[in-house]
Amino acid sequence: MRLLITAGPTREPIDPVRFLSNRSSGRMGYALAEAACEAGHEVVLISGPVTISAPEGVQFVHVETAREMFDAVQIYLSGCDAAIFSAAVADYRPVHFAAQKMKKTADKLTLELERTEDILGSARSQLGFQGFLVGFAAETENLIAHAQEKLERKGCDMIVANDVSQAGIGFDSAENEVTLCLPGGRTIALPRQSKTALARVLIAHITQLSAPNDPK
Repeated sequence: MRLLITAGPTREPIDPVRFLSNRSSGRMGYALAEAACEAGHEVVLISGPVTISAPEGVQFVHVETAREMFDAVQIYLSGCDAAIFSAAVADYRPVHFAAQKMKKTADKLTLELERTEDILGSARSQLGFQGFLVGFAAETENLIAHAQEKLERKGCDMIVANDVSQAGIGFDSAENEVTLCLPGGRTIALPRQSKTALARVLIAHITQLSAPNDPK
């Protein structure tokens, strides 16, 4: 099976030295890419800026911004059997980029922001992807309700939901605890474990559920 996996944060530049971003370390996406390679799958890993090395055997594509990630997905998604969008893409970017470093002059600064590309939401409607589509939902409240709504709204086959308000899991952590949300309101709770171990479990579920004879 050929998989496309996105990972890490994006950086949305404000000026040559500042940007908007988030706390994503990329560990979950990189663990998924490594687990998929171990399972014998072909992997395209599209990653924002992180401090970890790409797993051996993947086709690696480095990007910085949400727009660059969208463009890369548009190029590489065709021909993939499954796509796992685990990247923490910035929801907004500055409308205006300052070509020179902004000086600290006023007591307050207002940034005008605009929405970035909805990569997961575009996979079906704009990019025409017909394979098994997996998204992630990092929430701080109403975890399952928000994840199930996202599953339906974006045409996913699975949403991997995790409560990032819990200490020690999720962003910038070596461990995670997630619930898989599936069509029809089905859920599968996966216990807290290392992201490496969790990635192997997720790849096994995705492989099984995306099989042509699986009823999903």
